[in-house]
Amino acid sequence: MNKEKRYKILSLFFMKYPEPKTDLVFTSDFELLLSVMLSAQSTDLMVNKITKKLFQIANTPEKILLLGTKGLKHYIKGIGLYNIKSSNIIETAFLLLTKYNGNIPNNRIELESLPGVGRKTANIILNILFKKKTIAVDTHVFRVSNRTNFATGKNVKVVEKKLIKVVPNVFKLFVHSWFVWHGKHICTARKIKCHICLIFELCEFKNK
Repeated sequence: MNKEKRYKILSLFFMKYPEPKTDLVFTSDFELLLSVMLSAQSTDLMVNKITKKLFQIANTPEKILLLGTKGLKHYIKGIGLYNIKSSNIIETAFLLLTKYNGNIPNNRIELESLPGVGRKTANIILNILFKKKTIAVDTHVFRVSNRTNFATGKNVKVVEKKLIKVVPNVFKLFVHSWFVWHGKHICTARKIKCHICLIFELCEFKNK
């Protein structure tokens, strides 16, 4: 895909969704971090269902630690990988309190040093909380980027690298949210809704 077509696609998204937001429901930095950690191999809908009850009881590092691993598991057992997630969340809460005064680190190295926080999670936190021009590549972003021919690659790291290179700075803050929304609602894994696609004329998917 050429530079001009990419710019037109991003312009269309900007005009349609000038202020895109994550589907995750949160009211604090810590709540967002936990929500993103819980979202691995799960849907935002399920995470919101879990956190709606959890955050009423524990929504700070201190309260999470008071719950303990067993107590936390009780609230998140309906989500995938809840055993490892509960351990990671407890360890992360401890580190945030003892090392970062309860605050979420605003740089990649420190974020990725937290248990259960990988590159994708760090990118989302940096993007949403700290307005960094990072582009997290999840399954939706990966699918939309490859299918449309916007930025192709065999793995998420390659696609992320290409997106960072080809997306103009003015759009970098929003690309993740746009592509996630598009991948969830239009350019889905199976029943693709090409007939109502915002970028149908510009998309280079051969089977559209």
